[in-house]
Amino acid sequence: MKIPIYQVDAFATQPFEGNPAAVCVLDKWLDDRTLLNIAIENNLSETAFIVKADGVPDTDYHLRWFTPAVEVDLCGHATIAAAKVIYDKLGFADPQIRFSSASGPLGVLKMANKLVLDFPSRKPVHVQPPQGSMEAIGARSGAVPIDVLKGERDYLYVYDSAEAVKDLKPNFSQLKRCGLYGFIATALGEGYSGEYDFVSRGFFPAYNIDEDPVTGSAHCVSGPYWAEKLGKSNLFARQISARGGDLWLTIEQERVKIAGDAVLVLQGELTI
Repeated sequence: MKIPIYQVDAFATQPFEGNPAAVCVLDKWLDDRTLLNIAIENNLSETAFIVKADGVPDTDYHLRWFTPAVEVDLCGHATIAAAKVIYDKLGFADPQIRFSSASGPLGVLKMANKLVLDFPSRKPVHVQPPQGSMEAIGARSGAVPIDVLKGERDYLYVYDSAEAVKDLKPNFSQLKRCGLYGFIATALGEGYSGEYDFVSRGFFPAYNIDEDPVTGSAHCVSGPYWAEKLGKSNLFARQISARGGDLWLTIEQERVKIAGDAVLVLQGELTI
């Protein structure tokens, strides 16, 4: 069997920036073990699998995402990657792609040179962090968060400066033992180059992703938090990983719109 496969750098304006994701175009779903094996073979933070939804009302494509460890219920950069492939390689002409997913209906709108995700809001609430997690995130930098919250899946650790977030050196093996969660570190953008409202980093060691370069779904948590703190619904964010990426956010009552660029860097066939 030969499967069309593409690699896209999401939240990037040129190759080798942003977050790379693989996109596999399927005629029908393969078994879960095969999908996971393909993701392991790709060895990227996410592989998106799409199947055209012929005859399904209000749906253009079915979409699933796998890390090299597990299937996840929501992924931003791989959704932008899938949309890039659908628009540029599969001849899709409508301005909006409608996906069905484990997180319900999702949309991607094509606007000029950007793709805009329509994702669920996962507004965080204050919680006690998993035991040992604060020390694990700041283990080698000495930074201590000033606030800890949790969205539906991911924890949010708020720091007093962008510099503190930039300098974090997590103990990933210790963080992995804290549970099957994502850990987002964030701070106001003051003091960081650019006119960013806030910056962040994302750590997902239990998913076999120590640090994710740019995480769209994490901004479903951090975006609503900073929108409330700053009293504004339109935000400009930067994920300050080594590769880095920019995200333009619009925070609504139950949804988060996340806009970014994407660059196709590879295409071929996967033989299984």
